[in-house]
Order: sequence, then C-alpha cells, then structure tokens
Amino acid sequence: MNKKNVFQNGFLAVMVILVSAFYSCKQNQKKETSDNQASEEVVAETTEPSYKLSLAQWSINRMIREDGVDPYKFAEMANEWGFEGLEYVSQLYYPELEKDNFSEAAMKTFVEKSKAESEKYGLENLLIMVDGQGDLAAEDENERKEAAENHHKWVDAAAALGCHSIRVNLNGTQDPEVWVPASIDGLTQLATYAKDKNINVIVENHGGPSSNAALLAEVIEQVGMENCGTLPDFGNFCIKREAGDYYESKCVEEYDRYKGVEELMPYAKGVSAKSYGFDEEGKETTIDFARMIKIVKDSGYTGFIDVEYEGNELSEEEGILATKRLLEELL
Repeated sequence: MNKKNVFQNGFLAVMVILVSAFYSCKQNQKKETSDNQASEEVVAETTEPSYKLSLAQWSINRMIREDGVDPYKFAEMANEWGFEGLEYVSQLYYPELEKDNFSEAAMKTFVEKSKAESEKYGLENLLIMVDGQGDLAAEDENERKEAAENHHKWVDAAAALGCHSIRVNLNGTQDPEVWVPASIDGLTQLATYAKDKNINVIVENHGGPSSNAALLAEVIEQVGMENCGTLPDFGNFCIKREAGDYYESKCVEEYDRYKGVEELMPYAKGVSAKSYGFDEEGKETTIDFARMIKIVKDSGYTGFIDVEYEGNELSEEEGILATKRLLEELL
C-alpha cells in the first residue's frame, strides 16, 4: 500500500471516530434533556402552593366585647395558636378610639401598639376589616363622598402597619340597580386615595347586594383598578333578610356559596374561611370545606387564608383551633 492510500485510509478512520462520537454525544444530550423534562413534569404535578394561615380578629370578638380581653393581646393569642398573619377588626378598638373622636393621636397609638405587638411575636400584618365608617354604596352622592373620606384614616393606618389591604362593606341602598353604580363610585373614590398609599381596597360578600357574587364581580370589573378587589368569605351569602337589615334577622334568600366563591376568586386579595360548627370527625357541618379549598386552589390563589370562627357550639378558642386543623388537613 502506498503512502497516499495509507493517508486516505487513516483520514477515513479518524472521520468515522469523530462522527460516532458526535452522534453519541447528541444522544446523551437528548437523554439528559428528556430526563430533566420528565423530572420537571413530576415536580410540577406533585408541588402545590404552600398556603399560610392568618387569624381574623373577629374570631375572638366575644372574648374582647364580653369577657374584657384586651384587643392588643391579638398578636400574642394568634402566635400561641400557631398563626402567621393578623387580620384586624376596626370596631373592636372603637371604645378607645371614639373617646378621642378618631383623632390623629388616637389612630397613631392604635398603629404603634399593634405594630409593636406584631413585631414582638413575629407575625405579618395583612389587613384591617373596617366597619361603621359610612356607607360607600349610599344612594346620595355626598354621603358616599363622606364615607370614602371617613375610610382614609384606616387606609393610612393600614399603610403604617405594613398591611396590604383594608376590607370595606358596600352598604347603603339595597336596590341592585342603584347599588351597582353607587358602589362603583364609592369604591373608585376610596381606591384612588388608597392607590398612592400602596393599599388595596377589598370588598367582602357581607350582606345585601354584596352577597350576590355576580353583582359584586361586576362592580369590581367596572371599577377596573388594580388595587380594588375582593375578600371572598365562605359563609356570608345572605342576599335578603326578613327585616330588611344586613346581618341580624332571619335570612330569606341566599346565594349559592360555592358558585359565589368561584365568581369572586379571580379578584381575591384574601380569603376568609368562615366556620360555624364541627362533627366528631372534625368536618365543618355547614360548609363543605374540601369543596371550597378546591375552588381556592383551582383559581390560582396563593395568598394567606384566614380562620374566622363564628359558631356558638364551641368556645372561640376551640372553634379557631378546629378550623385551623381542618384547613391544615385540606391544604
């Protein structure tokens, strides 16, 4: 064999080796990519959002209003029961604040004491549920304006506390045709003020037309502001009561609670897991919590879920802990 043939044969052998190595490398890369994709798919299928639980202060309202418990013990009690977030209720501080006519100094004291307690126990301040500050859905334009301005001090307090929201009621007229435009106006005024403070204005389904989830969703859509949303509550879906009030008399017309929560979840910036009573297995006897939690998960919501016990069979502490155990099991 001459030198030319030797060279050609050697060159061909080298090329065969290089081509084989190239395809072998590509096959390994494909296998690794396939393995990684399969691993990522498994993780995606098995990993669910990790929800945190907060305590709605209304769960201890009887302790505060009837038994004389200091409302500023809220953080201490929530910490003892294993919660991570706090949801304040404005009216539980009114006996003290009204003495000074909600003065700037009185509101500052509320903020400073509450913040100090939350920091002491390492809890996150989430929102303030505001009541009794005027009707944001009043038929009269001036009344709506006054109500919106009355809420400003609570927006400021929420911002100072490090909360993300204040929860408001859309009380006023109960005529749906009047309620929708009145609600849009009242919310827009308040949300415009709150926007500059980085605070959300969120509406709970809380009696009257606000418990008609389709109507409330329509209002939020029409307001069309990023900082205006909802606080879906598992239990407050009474549209009409016997005496025409919002909260006290017998309910004569109720909205479907599961349909309602599903309709409100796209706008949710919080979720209120309302409970009333429990059976021997620890299941809620009024509300199908498993069905509700599925609705919450399916919506893509990943924020805090609050415990709001409102029953009479158990003590407030027992009801709070029963609700918390049920949520932990389902989540």
